[in-house]
Amino acid sequence: MSITEPTPAVGLISGEQSIELLAGQHPNGEHIVERVLVSIEAAPGQLRYRLLKSPLFVRGIARGDIIAKMAEPKGAFTVLQNGGNLCIRVFCKSNIDVLEQALSPALEKLDGDLDVKEPGALVYSIHVSSGFTAIEKILNDKVQAKGDAAWFYGNVYDPVSGEPLNWWQAILAPE
Repeated sequence: MSITEPTPAVGLISGEQSIELLAGQHPNGEHIVERVLVSIEAAPGQLRYRLLKSPLFVRGIARGDIIAKMAEPKGAFTVLQNGGNLCIRVFCKSNIDVLEQALSPALEKLDGDLDVKEPGALVYSIHVSSGFTAIEKILNDKVQAKGDAAWFYGNVYDPVSGEPLNWWQAILAPE
C-alpha cells in the first residue's frame, strides 16, 4: 500500500479546496469518485487532508477525519486519524425538505450539523459522544414517520465485511 501523492489533485468547490475520493465501482468496472471538501495539512513526507464535511457516498469517513490519498486506485485513501464524528446518510424518495425540517432541529440538539443537502439525500455529522442510542432514536422516529426514507451510518461498518469499525472505542474510553 503506497500513501504518496507528489502533486495533489486539489480542486475547488464554491472556492474551497476539494479532492476526489473513491466512492465505489460501477458494474462496468469504472471507479466512481466523489469530490469532498478538505483542508490540506502538511506532514513530513506526505500530504494529509482533514475532511470539512461528511461525504454523501464515500464510506468509512466523516467530517474531521484526517486521511491520506493512496497512489492506486484513483481516489483511494486511508484514514490516519478519526475526528470523532459519525457520518449519517439519509435518503428519501419524496420531498427531502419535509424530512430535513423534522430531523435538523432534533439532531442540532445533540450538536449535529447538516453537511450535505441534495435532492433525495441529507448527510449529517454528529460527534459519537452524543451516543448511538440517542442518535438512533431520533433517526428512527423521524425517518420511519416519513415512510419513504431510510438512514445509514457512513462510517460505522466496514463496507466489505459489514463488521463494526470500532474507531469510536478509543474516543469513548474513560481516561
